[in-house]
Amino acid sequence: MQCFQRSRTLPKQLLACKSIDKLISDSENPEHSLRKTLGPVSLTALGIGAVIGSGIFTVIGTAIAGEKFDTSSIFNTPLLDYIVHHTALAGRPGAGPALALSLVLVAIVCAFTGLCYAELASMIPIAGSAYTYTYATMGELIAWIIGWDLILEYAFSNMAVCVGFAAHIVDFLDWFGIHPSARWISPAYLPSGLQDFQGHTLYTPGWHFGFNLPAFLIVMLLTIVLVRGIRESAETNNIMVLLKIAAIIIFIAVGSHFIHPDNWHPFYPNGWSGVLTGGSIIFFTYIGFDSVSTAAEECRNPQRDVPIGILATLVVCTVLYIGVAVVLTGLVKWSTLVDDAAPVVNALRRISVTQGGHTLHWVHLIVLIGALLGMISSILVFQIGQARVWFAMSRDRLLPSIFSRVHPRFRTPAVSTWVAGFVVGLPAGLLDIGTFSDLSNIGTLFAFVLVSAGVLILRYKDPGRHRGFRCPGGPVLPVLSIIFCILLMAGLPIMTWLRFFLWLAIGLVIYFTYSRKRSEFAGQ
Repeated sequence: MQCFQRSRTLPKQLLACKSIDKLISDSENPEHSLRKTLGPVSLTALGIGAVIGSGIFTVIGTAIAGEKFDTSSIFNTPLLDYIVHHTALAGRPGAGPALALSLVLVAIVCAFTGLCYAELASMIPIAGSAYTYTYATMGELIAWIIGWDLILEYAFSNMAVCVGFAAHIVDFLDWFGIHPSARWISPAYLPSGLQDFQGHTLYTPGWHFGFNLPAFLIVMLLTIVLVRGIRESAETNNIMVLLKIAAIIIFIAVGSHFIHPDNWHPFYPNGWSGVLTGGSIIFFTYIGFDSVSTAAEECRNPQRDVPIGILATLVVCTVLYIGVAVVLTGLVKWSTLVDDAAPVVNALRRISVTQGGHTLHWVHLIVLIGALLGMISSILVFQIGQARVWFAMSRDRLLPSIFSRVHPRFRTPAVSTWVAGFVVGLPAGLLDIGTFSDLSNIGTLFAFVLVSAGVLILRYKDPGRHRGFRCPGGPVLPVLSIIFCILLMAGLPIMTWLRFFLWLAIGLVIYFTYSRKRSEFAGQ
């Protein structure tokens, strides 16, 4: 591979690849180097911290019950449904109890993609994850596209988690009899309106005067933690991961005693369309193992530790997700989870009311605290990943240089971290969780497609380079990863595709008017 393929024409610049050796040498520049403090345990905890969060405590309800709208619309119809049936739907079909199968499908796709990530991360242990990998394999334009996509992916993932966190804060305060004004604990835009636990309407669908303060404040508090250092952030995350895993195990253990098998029938209420859509809805939470690779530059031994962190994250999280899905759909009828922002803790609340047990009352509180800690650790890890994407793109001069400034004392990308905090915190106070999770899903799947393709390209372009880990099966697993990711993307609404293309179009305008002219390849 060429180490800075010089070009005097635009097409050559767009396809110019930055060599792996140059990427690594740039990362060792004292002005932009990051402190290497992470090991395999901390990396695995980072991955689990991201994956086990809003998805398992909040979005899982939408994946099970689906979404319902007042009128049928082509824009709200999953792309694959419209291609096959040519019919506009009034929402998206949920997986029902078959979400367990959706999660198996998601786990298989993530396993294929995770192995591809592990191979590239062991070769290119640099901050930036998929952005850095594509810069080394597909050229500057594709690297910009995937970097811009990762900003979307991380930002909207965290916005969704923040909104879910705020919903659980409301339940936590309610447990103690505290009822703050809904104006300051809910998004300003509510597409389905807002009801309290008793079913009373607080706000009709649409915009209202207010701001989701818990969603904003949690991002700001964690931004301060992240600026102070990756080691301190990782240690905080390790503690929260242990506590939330304990809460999930308690939910599974206690909830399994109150399962009604009749709730599992029908198992496929919406057929395989529901299974595919359920997997597409919940997929965004699996960005967690991408977060592991974004921290590769801060690992002591990335060639060994990053693959361990990615694969261990997938195994642990898949087992926990399936356990929660099976128990939750056994506790309550799947169709009752529509528009439930806190399905796990609300299911326990219903049981404690109907069963009248004092023990269940306290179990509900324990699981609620675990859910809050779970979402806090997710926000923490997603913000780590997002700030490092900004940092990597700035170091390559595709974004303003201020984003690659490192704090002189803490050796963290402080400016990128603060900007990422406000970029996530302000929209999280205004919009709902559904809009955020869909955009994050399509961004995540698109990134996974390009990473899998990058493995194939790099094997062809640089077959002799040492790989600390090699994805088994030759080209089979990367190809399967690409196929399954595209299939899951087809399970997302047409409106999500349109919004995604609009985001990419905005990114291309910025690239051709700003980034291309400042790139290291510009004018060469």
